[in-house]
Formats: sequence, C-alpha cells, structure tokens
Amino acid sequence: MVSAILASAMAFIDGTALNVVLPALQQSLNAGAADLFWILNAYLLILAAIILIGGSLGDKLGRKKVFMLGISIFIIGSAACGLAPSVTLLVIFRIIQGVGGALMIPGSLSLISSSINQDERGKAIGTWSAITTVVTMGGPILGGALADAGLWRYIFFINFPIGVAALIFLALKVKESKDEESDQAIDYPGAISIALGLAALTFGFLRIAATGFNWQVDAALALGVLLLTAFVIIEKKSKHPMMPLQLFSNLTFSGANLLTFFLYAGLGAGMLFLSLNMVQVQGYSQLQSGLTFLPFTILMITIARFAGALADKYGPRLLLITGPALAGTGLLILSFVKQTGGPGDYWTTFFPGVIVFGLGMSFTVAPLTASVMGSVADHFSGTASGVNNAITRIANVFANAIFGALAVLFFSGALEQQVKNLPLQAHERQEIMASAANLGNAKVPKTVSADHKKQIEQAYHNSFIAAYANIMRISAGLGYLGALMAFIFIRNQAVKKAASP
Repeated sequence: MVSAILASAMAFIDGTALNVVLPALQQSLNAGAADLFWILNAYLLILAAIILIGGSLGDKLGRKKVFMLGISIFIIGSAACGLAPSVTLLVIFRIIQGVGGALMIPGSLSLISSSINQDERGKAIGTWSAITTVVTMGGPILGGALADAGLWRYIFFINFPIGVAALIFLALKVKESKDEESDQAIDYPGAISIALGLAALTFGFLRIAATGFNWQVDAALALGVLLLTAFVIIEKKSKHPMMPLQLFSNLTFSGANLLTFFLYAGLGAGMLFLSLNMVQVQGYSQLQSGLTFLPFTILMITIARFAGALADKYGPRLLLITGPALAGTGLLILSFVKQTGGPGDYWTTFFPGVIVFGLGMSFTVAPLTASVMGSVADHFSGTASGVNNAITRIANVFANAIFGALAVLFFSGALEQQVKNLPLQAHERQEIMASAANLGNAKVPKTVSADHKKQIEQAYHNSFIAAYANIMRISAGLGYLGALMAFIFIRNQAVKKAASP
C-alpha cells in the first residue's frame, strides 16, 4: 500500500501542481497558450498511448518488476524537466515522464488487487484513492507556494525523493506477482496504432486553436480517426491484444469506463481553467489559487474511504449516479462566477462550487475504481487498471486539446464584441485579436495608444471570463453525462458476481 500510494501520488501530483504553476512557467519560458497545452499533453498523450502496454507487461513479466522500471524512468524524466531551459526540451522530457508513468501507474492498483483479499479490496482501494487524492489535491498548494517563490522547477525535482523511497519499499518488502497463465507476447501493432492515432487527433485539435480549420487540421483529424479505427480492428483480430475487447462485453466495465471518460474530461478542463482564471484574471497569487482547493482535499480525506466501504456493502451504482451529478453541479455553480474583488471574495464566489464539486468527486473516486477492478477476473487486474487509467488520460488529452481550441474561439468571439466599438486602427485591431491565442496572459500590443490601454486590458479580462463560463458549463454537462452512464450501465450484481471467487 505504501509503495503504491507513493508512486501514484508522485504521478498524479504532477498534473494538479502543474496547472497552478502554468502562469509562472508561461512567463519564465515565454510560452504561448498552445505551448502550455503541449506541455500538459506531451505527458498525457504518451501516457494514454502506452499505459495499456504497461498494464499488460506487468501481468505478463511481473508487476513489481515493471512497476519499479516505471518509477525509475519517471524520476529521471522529472529531473530532466526540472532542468529544461526551453519549452521544446520541456515537452520532450515530459514525454519521458509519460513513458515512466505508463509503466508505473497500472502497477499500483494491480499490486493492491493481487495482494489484498476480495472482502477488503474496496476498502483498500478507497484508502488508496483517498490518500493519493489528498496528496494530489495538495499539489496546487505546493505548486502555488513554489511558483510564487520563483521555484516552479521544484515541482519536478520533488518527485526524486518520493520515487526513491517507493523503490526502496518495493525492493525490500514487496513480493513479485504476475499472471502465470498469460503468454509473453506483446501487442506492438496495437500500441503503435493507438499512439499515432491519439497523437494525430491531439495535434489536429491543438492546431485549430493556432490556425483555425485548414488542410493540416483536417488531415490530422482524419488520420487520427483512421488509426484508432485500425486499433479496434487489430485488437479484435489479435491473439495477444493489449486491450482485450471481451472485457467490454461486461456492461458494468464499459459503463464505468464511459463514466470515467466524461467525468475526467470535465474535471481536467474545469480545474485547468479555474486555476488560470484565478491567477490571470481574478488577482489571486499562485499560492492562494492552490489553497482554494483545500476544501476539496478535506472532503476527500473524510469521505473517500467511507464511500469505498459503502460501495463494498451496498454496491457502487447509487454512488456513481449521485457523485458525478453533484460534481457536474459544482462545475455549473463555478461557471456563474464573474469578475470578483480577489481572494477576499472567495467564500461567496468560488467556495460554494468547490464544496459541491468536492462532495461529488469524494463519493465517486473509490466506488468507480472498485467497480472497474471488481468487474473483471483477477488475472485481468493489470489490464483493467491500464484500460481505466488510459481512459482517464485520453479524457484529459482530449479535454486539453478540444477545450483549448474552444477557449481560444470563445475568447476571440467575446473579444471581437468587446473592441468593435473602440476607435482603433486596422493594424491595432489585428494585433489585439492575434493576442487572443494567449488567453488570460494576453498583453496589450505596444502600438495601442495609452488612451485605450485600460479598455483593452478590461476587454481581455471580460473575454476570458466569458470563455471560462462556457468551458465550465460544458464541463458540467460532461459530469451529468457521466451520471447518466452509471444509471444506464452499472449494476451492483455484476460487480459482486465478478469479484466473487
């Protein structure tokens, strides 16, 4: 449990802490909005593409062995990220982190599932969910403090001691486990097709934000769809599939993964734009932005383990309907926050939405994980964990890419309305609109006269808030879709029956 929690927290903290330090990173490395989405997506993309291989390798070659290899690669990639002098190198080193994460993340849950008896598995997964989520949600606080101190690079360096501690525990105290019935073959065609397919789709969506629709975007999106279709065909015909399609014949497993996709797409987009809004528009410091997630963390500490125990006792279905619906409602409440007076207004503006959102996620995380792991046979535990984690990362990749493009479109549309009545020269108007690609970090062009500078700054703020509101409402809709998936597909009997000997 200790080694699984340490390694998982190390991987998850990167995502939440990075969201908070993005404004500092953007200024330090002179990065545009598209660069920010690539820094996020380089890691998530490679993680989503090969995490299924990580789960399969663990089952076939030894879960402990693959877990340790993943941790080692991850901490090397983290150290390199901390030293990166440019956006390009940071993106490359994030890819290395993604390789490590893909080998590491499925190992944590599969080790727990294979070494803890079935009667207590839900509680164990609830404990894992609660502690890793607490550490994960502590990431924004840590990230904010480091960013305000000009030390955003230490977000990456902190992984080194955590990873080394996990390796020591694994080496000294944890026994090897693997699926003895499994063959040793690896599905390389499947891995290549899903990796290239996701890369093409992500590239296409990110290029929309930068260039709008053109032949490059159309070709990338078409290629992505073709490659992902090829992946499904390959998996159907393969003797050694990395994603056994028969797992999806269990409607509970399929429903849990659909819920995961919609909920985590909404979660990823919502948390990213909430952080950017607070720092770039509402006047919060990065530490203050991180501290706003503290109520969320407290709720996870107090509720997640209890929710796991409830799922063990009564089944996960009701929790998985109400949890995502509550989370969606929290995001919807957050969407109505306009320009505030800063951190002093937090309790009457952002706090209610954060509380409702936190309650929803607290009731969802442990039962969702228990449903995924309990709906498949034990010898598929690593693969099931890999599939569900892959779905989570794919949801984040698509959320970052699609919502990034949408945010620029929403921002540009609102900005055009804001400045249309200002007496500006044509070239001034063109430069102002070009800066929309930087979203909340947009700067007034130097060619704009001092008389109009304040008006343009206010136009940028108003436009970002309009874009933020739209993104949060779409994210809320994804939360409600997740609840609908649970209502339609998840059955308590399927989880209990699959989890029994």
